[in-house]
Amino acid sequence: MNLGSENRKKTIAATVLGVLALAMVVYRIANPAGAPPPPAAMDPQASSPPPTTPQATVRRTSTSASKATGTKKARVAPVSLDPTLQLGLLRASEDTKYTGAGRNIFQAEVDIPKPVVSPVVTKTEPEPPPPPPPPPPLPLKFFGFASKPGEPKRIFLSKGEDVFIAGEGEIVDRRYKVLHIGPTSVEIEDVLNNNRQSIPLTQG
Repeated sequence: MNLGSENRKKTIAATVLGVLALAMVVYRIANPAGAPPPPAAMDPQASSPPPTTPQATVRRTSTSASKATGTKKARVAPVSLDPTLQLGLLRASEDTKYTGAGRNIFQAEVDIPKPVVSPVVTKTEPEPPPPPPPPPPLPLKFFGFASKPGEPKRIFLSKGEDVFIAGEGEIVDRRYKVLHIGPTSVEIEDVLNNNRQSIPLTQG
């Protein structure tokens, strides 16, 4: 009985030693002697990237964008972390006017330009000269006949208080010629201005 218990103790001790030896072998394989410590364990400050400021980030972004597109570097205003309201920047943005070459994107409807109507030029013809005024009436009055049977027909003509007796073709008052004697009127011509008028027979 004592021999069996001793063998059992030896077996347990050998098993424990074997497990420990196996653990040491695994540790040596996973972590060999003389290997440098991991970078994170050596210097945590050296492994971490340097802190970047917003300005450095903006500059790096603009530099990479300009290299990718092949264009000139755009001037980027420095970003400030000051929370104070910049009135100057607001005033400058308010004064900015949209001056596009095409359609205004801030208008919902496009203004249709009004057609340019050329003024109609009408030629005004000069007015014809007014007609000459009618000649004044003759100052003679025809008021009767003075002919006898078998003689040429003669008439009475008056001018104011003067009375003339004349036949066809005769001139009275040195300017009025008797052209034709009718039954109710007589045709007389003013020889100074070729004015012809018909004077009706008056009663009295």
